[in-house]
Amino acid sequence: MDITRNVYRDDHEMLRAPARRFFETECLPQQAEWDAAGRTPREIWRKAGREGLLCVTIPTEYGGGGGDFGHAAVVQEEWMRAGVSGFACGMHSDIIAPYILRLGTEEQKQRWLPGICAGEQILAIAMTEPGGGSDLKSLRTTAVRDGDEYVINGSKTFISNGLNCDLIVLACKTDPSAGAKGVSLIVVETNREGFRRGRKLQKMGQAAADTAELFFDNVRVPVNNRLGEENMGFRYLMQELAQERLLIAVGAAVRLETMLEKTVEYVKERKAFGGTVWDFQNTKFKLADIKANAVAVRTMVDHYIAEHMRRKLTVQEAAIAKLFSTETMWKGLDDMVQLHGGYGYMMEYPIARAFVDMRVSRISGGASEVLRDLISRQL
Repeated sequence: MDITRNVYRDDHEMLRAPARRFFETECLPQQAEWDAAGRTPREIWRKAGREGLLCVTIPTEYGGGGGDFGHAAVVQEEWMRAGVSGFACGMHSDIIAPYILRLGTEEQKQRWLPGICAGEQILAIAMTEPGGGSDLKSLRTTAVRDGDEYVINGSKTFISNGLNCDLIVLACKTDPSAGAKGVSLIVVETNREGFRRGRKLQKMGQAAADTAELFFDNVRVPVNNRLGEENMGFRYLMQELAQERLLIAVGAAVRLETMLEKTVEYVKERKAFGGTVWDFQNTKFKLADIKANAVAVRTMVDHYIAEHMRRKLTVQEAAIAKLFSTETMWKGLDDMVQLHGGYGYMMEYPIARAFVDMRVSRISGGASEVLRDLISRQL
């Protein structure tokens, strides 16, 4: 984008080149293989850990990079710019690991974080349940106290890293009668008896993402696997969702910019009716609108990145960032598919992959309708 960006410091920008190299040389050449397998290999997680690209905000004493949100945003931008699909490193590093850092005891952090930062232990977070969608207040998975253990029963769906994960941050009811005030967060190791992975879910896009169902049948975990206080889980989730929503907005801004660049290149080369697709006024006007929207999204997202680095980002602001960026991006992608004509429907073209991969951004992290409701409460 031809606008000046002042949000990042030099130490943030120093991470950009190694992140770009990793995603372009270590990940993109394997994309077709990952898509066919329906998951990313564990070795790519370990490579990312060795390159220092996992958990860049986790303190160095636990094996992380010791950076701030600006470092995480740079990695997110380069992942999205490369167009890597299905490698949920951002979910692992910047959405789930912070729960353990913020809520975990010193013993829990020492026990789990080094392996997480190294890519040896892959994280999943299990909130969504069949029929539940974005309604976290209606969770039915239960954790019943039995001495020094919780006995967990229930099921989860749409779980990213569901097939690869070693540790699950599980949202469950420890007081089923208390609604949202009865939710707790418990870390469940996937080698525990009674835990079972279901089928890999076949999605519209992101074929390499191992999104799965998870089942818990009298799974026993020690009470000291709970994160934070009992029955405080819903509040914890709401606090961390702001960063998740901002990360989605960061990705949407980059993907819109990248696809605009590629589409401009395409229409200026594509021959049609004795000229190029670029020669039509409709093409120029569509792309002018997309350019204006991309600048608006970029300006807004950079502002909120800066706010979050100062720890001033509010829940409503994060909702605004995600809602506007993803809705704007989606409309832009749809228009750019149209400008590609039939080739826009071919998966060998980046615009087609972006179209199917990014559709979920209007749902994940809180559907657009949920965000509109949240924003409207403070009008």
